[in-house]
Amino acid sequence: MLCTRCRIRTAVTDDGLCTFCSGTRPPLPEDMMPRATGPGGWGVGDWPRSPVGLSWAVTALLGTVIATDLVAIVSGLHLRSLWQGLADAEEWGSQGSRIQSADRLHDALTDYQPAVFMVTGILFILWFHRTRRNAEVFDPSVQKMGPGWAVGGWFVPVANLWFPYRVADGIWTGSAPVGPEGGRTAVPRALLNFWWALWIATLLSDQITAHAQDMAVEPEQKAHALALVAAADALEIAAAVLAILFVRALTRMQVERAAQPPVPAPPVPGAHR
Repeated sequence: MLCTRCRIRTAVTDDGLCTFCSGTRPPLPEDMMPRATGPGGWGVGDWPRSPVGLSWAVTALLGTVIATDLVAIVSGLHLRSLWQGLADAEEWGSQGSRIQSADRLHDALTDYQPAVFMVTGILFILWFHRTRRNAEVFDPSVQKMGPGWAVGGWFVPVANLWFPYRVADGIWTGSAPVGPEGGRTAVPRALLNFWWALWIATLLSDQITAHAQDMAVEPEQKAHALALVAAADALEIAAAVLAILFVRALTRMQVERAAQPPVPAPPVPGAHR
């Protein structure tokens, strides 16, 4: 029977959990115990904590982000067509009331989007931090930045364009399965790289669309700005899809990796045997 929580490994406990999700993995020999020797290794426990529950929550919320973006695109394109029609006709008339109604609906939707995105971001960072702590247990030697940067790196201006990627790269490397000879197995980084590239693209597109909306005065300018907003929402949908794939892939790697022993810590120079 599969584990009732992760649905990946075999259940071994009475309540239907695997060794990873239940924390009942048998002890390792002393020379194989994980050591907190990497950056920010203070307080790192000997056992990983399951990221499965958080990953499902993040996946569901990313799906909500996609749904809200799709609705916003439809609403925005409808409003754009109304502004475009006004620009062609050059008269307000009955078109004005339709534009006002569509504009109120679109504003309500765009006001809802940040709230969904914020909740999703909070859950994603919690999941991200847990996977970083797990990676410290799996292999601290490949972690480029401490666990604290899995949270703080997202909030430092300019640095947030690069620091979270460095953290993610260390997690990805440290979570790779162990090969037959005890070394890490190389896992392609294409998914990680594409997800991060699209995330940066969404940040830039948000800046462009915000500027276009602020500068829009004439009907044709408003129509152009709404087209840019729809394109930015479409880009965010693509980034959210890749984020879901990234979350699922990394979670699956850590579940599989938890069944294997940690990579032995490198010997300390000058230590006596």
